[in-house]
Amino acid sequence: MTTTERRVKTAMTQAVRQRNYRRVRDRALRRLGNLYPDQYRELLEEERAKDEAQGKVWLDLTGRTNSSVGLPTDHREPNKTTNRLGNQVQQGDLG
Repeated sequence: MTTTERRVKTAMTQAVRQRNYRRVRDRALRRLGNLYPDQYRELLEEERAKDEAQGKVWLDLTGRTNSSVGLPTDHREPNKTTNRLGNQVQQGDLG
């Protein structure tokens, strides 16, 4: 195996490990957000305030700076979420 091949293989292995780590981390954050929505929301607001004080901008998945994705309101009701206006909506509803 040449040096280049070894470097490519190492880089691929590191990329897979990083991707797996991010998946597990994101899954854990989702679970915590579902179990403790109020505390999770407070922590997010604190982090957002810190970032914005440093001049960083938060983006949502579509690239907009205002979030339109709500957090689940209760871990026992996974199909109900709160939209950005604070209204409860069923999954699949537009609003």
